[in-house]
Amino acid sequence: MPLQLDDLAGLDAPSPDSIPSGEPLQLPVADIDEDPEQPRHEFDANALQELAATIRERGVRQPISVRPHLQASGRWVLNFGARRLRASKLAGLDTIPAFVDTTADRYDQVIENEQREGLKPLELALFVQKRLALGDRQADIARQLGRSRQWVTLATALIEAPDWLLQAYREGRCRGMNELYELRRLHGEHAGAVEAWTARERSITRDRLAALRAELSAKGAPDPSEATRSGSPQQPVRQAESPVGTDEARSPRSTKRIHVEFDGQDYQLVVSVAPEQSGHVYVRPLVGGPRRLAPAASLKLLGFVGS
Repeated sequence: MPLQLDDLAGLDAPSPDSIPSGEPLQLPVADIDEDPEQPRHEFDANALQELAATIRERGVRQPISVRPHLQASGRWVLNFGARRLRASKLAGLDTIPAFVDTTADRYDQVIENEQREGLKPLELALFVQKRLALGDRQADIARQLGRSRQWVTLATALIEAPDWLLQAYREGRCRGMNELYELRRLHGEHAGAVEAWTARERSITRDRLAALRAELSAKGAPDPSEATRSGSPQQPVRQAESPVGTDEARSPRSTKRIHVEFDGQDYQLVVSVAPEQSGHVYVRPLVGGPRRLAPAASLKLLGFVGS
């Protein structure tokens, strides 16, 4: 049961009855702790300095949102306004206007941050990963945030991302959710080529990715003569397996994939491998991962993904 405003009487904080209706508190910035679970983790130092300069000139025009700190009497925990709080400290302010809100939850924090200054892809991925670990389904996450299922799927691109993808992200060469997702998807089919391409690209845009996708599609399956020269000529040539442990045959095919829901999560239907059990089909995560055998009747067809 969430803490109600009436419960604040026992805390070393102003009583709600003593606060003029509609007017914010003026709280000491030193008494406010940032929420360690807040979704925003990346802050641009230059942007904070610019905001601090504005605050010195005009003050904080919109109050932040706080709740009582239940483990430290007299202190507050920030709900919304990390950039304003940090900039106020840089500006040398002693107090900051604030409203008390004991009802805000993690989803509210994401929504508020997205409406002000969109969260970075890695921040969104960490949030989705935490919610999935807590048992939320992708459909639930999308509904709570007022987003599409496809948006949540794109946000998973950096969950347990490989080092080569994180390096491109951290170096600022690839920052878009669509681009990160597409890179990871292509990597599942053309691992070596995609890693080498990513390492040499200075800026990874949708146009550059479209060109890469067309190039990989034109090449199709590996040249058997190349495998013979570098491997064992007596052995049948096998096409490269996915780095995530799947062993579906890799052959030239459409980039469109059948999007299904299974156990509340987003999967793609695997059509290149015959199921081992009658009435079942294989599915695997959209961004790569081991395939699963699923009862066909339990799948919900959502459409197509890819381009």
